[in-house]
Amino acid sequence: MKKENRQMAQERRAEERKRLELKKKRNKFLKIAVPIVLILLLVIVLIVDGIQSSDSGAVQNKSDNSVSEATVTPAPTESISLQTDASLTVEDGDTVNIDYVGKIDGTVFEGGSTDGMGTDLVIGSGSYIDDFEDQLIGSHPGDKVEVTVTFPEDYQKADFRGKEAVFDVTVNGIYR
Repeated sequence: MKKENRQMAQERRAEERKRLELKKKRNKFLKIAVPIVLILLLVIVLIVDGIQSSDSGAVQNKSDNSVSEATVTPAPTESISLQTDASLTVEDGDTVNIDYVGKIDGTVFEGGSTDGMGTDLVIGSGSYIDDFEDQLIGSHPGDKVEVTVTFPEDYQKADFRGKEAVFDVTVNGIYR
């Protein structure tokens, strides 16, 4: 019986040593793996934040059948807001919010209107046709400006090529 008890005790001690060894390996693995995982997560967060930051300050072009719309989203750290004070003047480089309705031969054409939704535009960016943007310089929030442009001969929509269009533009505000 003593021999059996001794053998059982040895087996228990061997199992205990195995458990302790596994526990040490697990702890060692966690000491190495957890910091690595945390560093990787931090790197991913920084990369995603960097991508969002670079996208948020960039001009994003959208195309429709008439005028390319430009949208500017201020970076989250900037405190830029839409100013509607009529004493402000639109200058080259300003970002403005406008509404417009375009007409060719007195008829509103498809894709030539913001439908009252407003759109952001950087003055001088060249994202609209001809000198559309230049004709807004000197206007003020609340002003209604008639902008006359001629679609270029190589315009994407053949029906518009070389035609004169008149846009009734409302300057909603200037981002400052």
